[in-house]
Amino acid sequence: MRRRKTRHYDDPLTHADHPRPKTRRQFLAQGFIGGAGTVLGGASIGISNKVHASLSPDLLPLVSQCGIATQGAGKIPFICFDLAGGSNQAGSNVLVGKQGGQLDFLSAGGYERQGLPADMIPPIANPQTGTNDFIDTTLGLAFHSDSAFLRGMMTRISPATAANINGAVIPARSENDTGNNPHNPMYGIAKAGADGSLLSLIGSENSDSGGNSMAPQSLIDLTMRPTKVDRPSDVTGLVDVGDLTSVLSQQDAVAVMESIYRISSEKMAAVDVDGNPVTADDVVKDLVKCGYLKSADLADRFGDPTTLDPAGDPEIVGPNAIFSDLEFNAGDRDSREFQKTASVMKMVINGFSGAGTVEMGGYDYHGGRRAEGEVKDFRAGQCMGACLEYAAIRGVPLMLYLYSDGSLSSNGAIDNTVDGRGKGEWVSDNQQTAATFFLVYNPNGRPNLIGGTPEEQAVHQQIGYMRSDGSVETAATPAANNVNLLVETVVLNYMALHGENGSFGSVLPGNGLGNASLQDSLTAFEPIVSGTIDSPV
Repeated sequence: MRRRKTRHYDDPLTHADHPRPKTRRQFLAQGFIGGAGTVLGGASIGISNKVHASLSPDLLPLVSQCGIATQGAGKIPFICFDLAGGSNQAGSNVLVGKQGGQLDFLSAGGYERQGLPADMIPPIANPQTGTNDFIDTTLGLAFHSDSAFLRGMMTRISPATAANINGAVIPARSENDTGNNPHNPMYGIAKAGADGSLLSLIGSENSDSGGNSMAPQSLIDLTMRPTKVDRPSDVTGLVDVGDLTSVLSQQDAVAVMESIYRISSEKMAAVDVDGNPVTADDVVKDLVKCGYLKSADLADRFGDPTTLDPAGDPEIVGPNAIFSDLEFNAGDRDSREFQKTASVMKMVINGFSGAGTVEMGGYDYHGGRRAEGEVKDFRAGQCMGACLEYAAIRGVPLMLYLYSDGSLSSNGAIDNTVDGRGKGEWVSDNQQTAATFFLVYNPNGRPNLIGGTPEEQAVHQQIGYMRSDGSVETAATPAANNVNLLVETVVLNYMALHGENGSFGSVLPGNGLGNASLQDSLTAFEPIVSGTIDSPV
């Protein structure tokens, strides 16, 4: 009897039907390289909960005049997960059904294609329990009860947090194994108003999108190109106020910079280079004044770099935190992904950045045991759950979006190993089974789906649908067969959470989502905030 060669799940993937990897994207998707993330010393000081504690009161009104962001732009924090390689979302993770919604069940063959054997499909009773418990709606959105994403998320999410989460799934094709999928929505999210007090956008990959997949060309604005953040030292290295805080206290450093600001302001108000009075509208005067004020503002808020340090935040790392010290600092693949996620979520959820991308590699996991996909999906779930739980701890809403370049399918062969869990093995790439989904946390209660009846709500929770055979119905929505329009659909739903979807056409002029009636059909939730939100710090 021929035995398979044993390999570690995080070893590089080689496929007979794939060429040798040549690009960085191919190396990442097949796990030849992974995201970095090491902690260079762990601080024990938690986040400072002050804003402008020492900046003089008479200068506070000038902060907004100088264009200095104060802990974000008051928009809902946004984090997207980019699983490079083509992972599974539909069926084995999030349930996707026909026109009636998630629970308008597919055929047994359709679920088999999505990795579920006949004795684990949603319409039937579990043979082991006698009840229909293959459907789990703990997070509002219906998952398969043995979803690896769900199991991973629930290791980090408290019951109270879970009760305030809801989500929606979007069946949509995207090309397999290519970096040319314009999946990343962050530029569109920024156009909708998301911004941070330090940076507009961040991403764990040094690319124009901040992740593996591209951003739609029409949305890219390189003036806000994502800054690479994939480890705690990247975060703490973002702010440098010189040597002042090493020789002075933080409060004294702020006072020195304020004095420089006032002296410069008085001197420039007296004369200009020609001996004439300088008016208040003089551009040079404004630039110099605001430059010193911005320096004082940075020293005030971030003079102590541990304010930003995710490794030193007791809500993120510690005995009663989201990650234990051991798992955060273990030095293995899990810990590197946890450090990367912690760095992005710390920046975004606290308003230091408006939106962020967490890229995770090695998700081209077909051609081997099902176990490999389960282990990697579980890890991604842990990282997603960490973001949702941190948002709950900080008391702010969060929109979390997950996508991958293409997808894959099963032929019904079963992996009965412990990690394989008796599910179908992934045997090939298959863009026909692809989907994306988003989850929304609202500290004030579970987000409400649009619709006056359960039937109406079901078709808003699933934006589009699949055919009975488990493939995407490409005529269902504009997003179903066009990744650019999928991104626009995500931006539309982000704006709708603020009650601002009526302005979608002005934010993304020339979009392809049709008239207001069609846009309403592509929107999942009623607003959860009105205008802007308060920052957690």
